[in-house]
Amino acid sequence: MDRTTEIREAVRERYGSLARQVLTARDDGQQAVACCGTASGCCTEATSSDTISQGLYSLDDLEGVPLKAALASLGCGNPTALAELHPGEIVLDLGSGGGIDVLLSARRVGPSGKAYGLDMTDEMLALARQNAAEAGVTNVEFLKGDIAAIPLPDASVDVIISNCVINLAVDKQAVFREAFRVLKPGGRFAVSDIVIHGGLPAALGDDAALRRDLSAWAGCIAGALTDEEYRVGLATAGFDTIELEVTRRYTLADVPPQAWLARLAPELAREVIGRFASTFVRARKPAA
Repeated sequence: MDRTTEIREAVRERYGSLARQVLTARDDGQQAVACCGTASGCCTEATSSDTISQGLYSLDDLEGVPLKAALASLGCGNPTALAELHPGEIVLDLGSGGGIDVLLSARRVGPSGKAYGLDMTDEMLALARQNAAEAGVTNVEFLKGDIAAIPLPDASVDVIISNCVINLAVDKQAVFREAFRVLKPGGRFAVSDIVIHGGLPAALGDDAALRRDLSAWAGCIAGALTDEEYRVGLATAGFDTIELEVTRRYTLADVPPQAWLARLAPELAREVIGRFASTFVRARKPAA
């Protein structure tokens, strides 16, 4: 198995396993209390120990959204709240998972608009379709495919969103090219992702153990781009008006145990994680 396939399968297994857990979970309201018992938002404690994915959605966001859509969210932001979606727009969510951002997008674009979700995991697609049916949302469609080979025509989408998924792609430049291709002229790229601001410390360099750790890759850490890499990658694909806005910086307490991290001195480990941040990335396809 080559390296690209190995990473893709590690990601597929992690998210497929989560979807299977949620699909078989009891849906009797008890989990909703455990997960959404505060006014600050929701989390994924019922299925995940990742604090990165907690507190991303307000109770207003989650009103009318099936519990299982919230439980299956492993994002690092809330792109639908930041993307300024408008009625009648066509939205594509790259790596749509259990469908929460697709359902929220569908609500914002209204019946005259449409929200697509793209995912490579059969279990997540089944869960997302179940959630859409339960919510009674009809202006959505879930597609199976790779975010580096989007199964939609050229210039067919107004807005592309994503929630901590581009990190998981091995060939991110292919993702940027495909996003540019399917966007209409003037279309918007508006994604939440984990970005390494300022790059990795010189004392660490491009740590091979980090890049080899598949569990870290599937957890959005090892695959993160630096802020400069993100800007250059988007510009190379043809985007302009590129902006990166930090929405949350991380500490060691936010990161699940990682083998590569345990090998670092405590001070260096804190510095490394301090450079990772949830970031809202905006860009635009030129209008002409």
